[in-house]
Amino acid sequence: MIVRKYEQPLTSYLGRMTGERETALDFAQEVFLKVYCSLRSYRPAFKFSTWLFKIASNHLIDHWRKKKVPTVSLDQPVDHEDDSLLPQVPDPGPSVVRRFELAEVREKIERALETVPAALRELFVLRHVNEFSYEEIADIKGLPVGTVKNRVFQAKELLRKRMGGP
Repeated sequence: MIVRKYEQPLTSYLGRMTGERETALDFAQEVFLKVYCSLRSYRPAFKFSTWLFKIASNHLIDHWRKKKVPTVSLDQPVDHEDDSLLPQVPDPGPSVVRRFELAEVREKIERALETVPAALRELFVLRHVNEFSYEEIADIKGLPVGTVKNRVFQAKELLRKRMGGP
């Protein structure tokens, strides 16, 4: 029941964070195994989804530590001159051509999102893809709510710049 309910949002989150579907599927399986083995430590006072995504977030951190993924300071200005990416507004009842165009735009957005530093991207994905509240994200990541709000805003601004927005 837990896997059925959370498999899609968890895999989506992990996929956006790793950039690789197969890795995301493997990680989701590993996270569900960790959750199953740790069910005795779950405290019902907290939302189950928050606890699950905290485990997933820690799994990603462990992976990045082992892989020694290069990090970028959040205080360092990011200055990339990527191609301008312009989002398109969907028409009601899109045609086949329009659906193809939207798929291309979605792919461009995903690529632009991959260029956002992982620490910011993770918070953005938790907020805008997985639709967690700022408070839930703060619990998942162990950060103050104000910090979460600030970093989600920074991620949106970076994404807007990468997409060629104002």
